[in-house]
Amino acid sequence: MRHSNRQNNQLREIELIPNFNPYAEGSCMVKFGGTHVICTASAEEKVPAWLKGQDRGWITAEYAMLPRSAQVRIPRESKKPSGRTQEIQRLVGRSLRSVVDLTKMKDVSICIDCDVIQADGGTRVASITGGFVALYLALQKLMKMKKVKENPIKEFVAAVSCDIYNGEAILDVDYEEDSNSQVDMNFVMTESGKIVEIQGTAEGDPFDETQFNQLLELGKKGIAELIKKQKQALGLE
Repeated sequence: MRHSNRQNNQLREIELIPNFNPYAEGSCMVKFGGTHVICTASAEEKVPAWLKGQDRGWITAEYAMLPRSAQVRIPRESKKPSGRTQEIQRLVGRSLRSVVDLTKMKDVSICIDCDVIQADGGTRVASITGGFVALYLALQKLMKMKKVKENPIKEFVAAVSCDIYNGEAILDVDYEEDSNSQVDMNFVMTESGKIVEIQGTAEGDPFDETQFNQLLELGKKGIAELIKKQKQALGLE
């Protein structure tokens, strides 16, 4: 058993609270155990200058950790986002764009803001999972307003972390496990099982193909469960 009394293939307690923000076109509070992220989707009827005249829309993301979301205070990134922040927000944007037909969002941009209010590992995968719910809600609202004529979402997407910890493959890693793991892996996958992105690194000794496949199978299992929870939060199941 893990220190949280979870099985190796068990997610933390997951909660997706839709419409958390009354002002945003779409929003979701996502909780992966002790990691809590507020995801909001804001729409504008314009696109970046480099997209003008291309008859398509755009989806981007911004990510931030509030100063006391972690065990020590994190200074606000008031001037320029750190390299880590930029990498995560690009990951979130790429992940969400991968399941959307941008040609059905002509001249519409949506920004997904992911604000971590409490961090206990896996903030990026929680941001992707909750960010998709916020995006889905925003697009539903835009369709009702006739600003988007047809649903551009091709399929659901979610993300989860998996590590090798104490020599064993584990699913949905919290901070204590992540900070002491031998291999760190993040999976972003679609409902149909297609891979959007895999981020993986050995924190110590290199890992082999058998260990990678163990992590991949855990990732598939976890993402299937997360997508089911997304659908339940959206009233689709």
